Amino acid sequence: MVVVTRAGCRAALFLWIFSSINCRARTALPASQKCDEPLVSALPHSSFSSSSSMTSSYVPGYAKLNKRGGAGGWSPSDSDHYQWLQVDFGNRKQISAIATQGRYSSSDWVTQYRMLYSDTGRNWKPYHQDGNIWAFPGNTNSDSVVRHDLQHPVIARYVRIVPLDWNGEGQIGLRTEIYGCSYWADVINFDGHVVLPYRFRNKKMKTLKDVISLKFKTSESEGVIFHGEGQQGDYITLELKKAKLVLNLNLGSNQLGSIYGHTSVMTGSLLDDHHWHSVVIERHGRNINLTLDRHMQHFRTNGEFDYLDLDYEITFGGMPFSGKPSSNSRKNFKGCMESINYNGNNITDLAKRKKLEPSNVGNLSFSCVEPHTVPVFFNATSYLEVPGRPSQDLFSVSFLFRTWNPHGLLVFSNFADDLGNVEIDINEGKVSVHINVTQVKKNRIDISSGSGLNDGQWHEVRFLAKENFAVLTIDGDEASAVRTNSPLQVKTGEKYFFGGFPVQMNDSDHSLFQHSFQGCMQFIHVDDQLVDLHAVEQGHLGSFANVTIDMCAIIDRCVPNHCEHGGKCTQTWDSFKCTCDGTGYSGATCHNSIYELSCEAYKHLGKTSNYYWIDPDGSGALGPLKVYCNMTEDKVWTTVYHDLQMQTSVGGNSLEKLSVLQLNYSATMDQISAITSSAEYCEQFISYSCKMSRLLNTPALLEENSPSTACYMCLLNKSYL
Repeated sequence: MVVVTRAGCRAALFLWIFSSINCRARTALPASQKCDEPLVSALPHSSFSSSSSMTSSYVPGYAKLNKRGGAGGWSPSDSDHYQWLQVDFGNRKQISAIATQGRYSSSDWVTQYRMLYSDTGRNWKPYHQDGNIWAFPGNTNSDSVVRHDLQHPVIARYVRIVPLDWNGEGQIGLRTEIYGCSYWADVINFDGHVVLPYRFRNKKMKTLKDVISLKFKTSESEGVIFHGEGQQGDYITLELKKAKLVLNLNLGSNQLGSIYGHTSVMTGSLLDDHHWHSVVIERHGRNINLTLDRHMQHFRTNGEFDYLDLDYEITFGGMPFSGKPSSNSRKNFKGCMESINYNGNNITDLAKRKKLEPSNVGNLSFSCVEPHTVPVFFNATSYLEVPGRPSQDLFSVSFLFRTWNPHGLLVFSNFADDLGNVEIDINEGKVSVHINVTQVKKNRIDISSGSGLNDGQWHEVRFLAKENFAVLTIDGDEASAVRTNSPLQVKTGEKYFFGGFPVQMNDSDHSLFQHSFQGCMQFIHVDDQLVDLHAVEQGHLGSFANVTIDMCAIIDRCVPNHCEHGGKCTQTWDSFKCTCDGTGYSGATCHNSIYELSCEAYKHLGKTSNYYWIDPDGSGALGPLKVYCNMTEDKVWTTVYHDLQMQTSVGGNSLEKLSVLQLNYSATMDQISAITSSAEYCEQFISYSCKMSRLLNTPALLEENSPSTACYMCLLNKSYL
């Protein structure tokens, strides 16, 4: 028997089709207590601090809403962009709103400000809203109160208000109230070695539904947050890779490979900022909701199985030691977790009550260990100047940086005695070193290393130069370090400039590199000494302009990806763009289809019968597909082909052993539905060539090879559309 199948559709107005919709019921959350208590008004003066104060009557302790103590509020000694007011709540609070007021009965008020927050009074994070560092509108007079409810609550012990603009006829003047409520959670510190197992009572855990939630913060870009596996091949792993969150899940595969259950989903970015991030995983069978910091991603796992079969335990903080090389190649988590909940079991509480036994390797503690890093944030007009050890014959700088920009000045320093200078740039995503030498005929030495270093990740730069030798090392990779033995005389100068230059610096003193650095740096070492950035901030060391110390305000503008239809997102510090090549779409976000909606549209353009790409839902979620457009005199047929050959032999069959042919169309069912729903008429037909056999074993009802038989088979097949 030979089977020939074709689906054809004529463009018109309407055709009804069958479809199925799976829905998940929405769960109503119980009403919680309103988190809107005033948190500032009852605090003592010692809970307030500031960059400076005009006099003792203007100290920050007087910056309470509607109070008139002292001079009626806080005012700094200078009204510039380096001033701030800070509040310490004594412990972590959930913050829901902020209100401001000017200094009582004065011309001093703030018209725009930023809010930073922190657990420790260091490593500040700016409040974000709508994907940007948010600037709050302030006051228009000294006594009116302007309140802003936060789009999403934040949890912090410290809040810092940074004035951005103020009344031009006065100066900075501020009173404030911050609203919220108490917050409490058990915290576990993982040192990168210890693993915390939760062992199952019955040694095996077979679940159709899972809910796993936790919060974490870390400075590391890699690490396994939790892992569970079963002897049947099932597993679930949540880990950090390049500071992104990756969930790996397998509900089961078979040895023949026809069922492949591995599913991997990535979300988030820049999660190594040592700020808290919230994760919730909800699974019902193959349906998964993965929520990271209020952004939910829904997906279905591969394969055909619904149950997750785990054996013995699920481990938090890393992989259990199994002796297998594959499991031990993944780094354990180093950082803090809190509010760990696995299917209703409070893991953090169980660990604190010593109901769980951590691994023998490493230490588990119940207070969050904070890193000693001090980042510094540069914008397009910034520079940081620090002193070095002058007249040394060894030049040495090292630092970590992160940026999205392919170009930027990292370091510049003049040698003493007019011997030349050193400039370190990021150029086309590489780190380049230019040594301008004035004492030899060859007056410039250039070396470069690395690639794609403008990926938003932290990268380490180490550069060392001495007489007739220099070496550049990126990310500690000694094997790829670039060296030069060109003639060179070194004598260190007095100043090192990071990120840019002062405006008044003479152009002849430095190169013509015009791109200032936009990004963050940390662990800055000059002449083998760690730079004390807090001393720089307090004015005791070096100088700076338009930098923010103890904060890295980097934003990933490509997460979530605003490029549609598989467009590739690339970004600089200030913007992003979409590359639409090969997607079938154009426009700023790859939204506009470059193909026509239907074959009929091509006919109106004067096209003749041929193969064409069509996009049946225009700029919708469905992608384009290739079809054959048959332009007849009065009709237009759209033909979707499958991969079955025109003549396919089918062997004999019986009720016990049916003969099945799989038809793989060049379109998905959603695409076919989009085509058929806009068609006036649609058909899918089969023709048979039979030799010495009956087509149907129903001679009393249907005569062999009669038209009604073909129609009957057509209707049977058509019901699958």
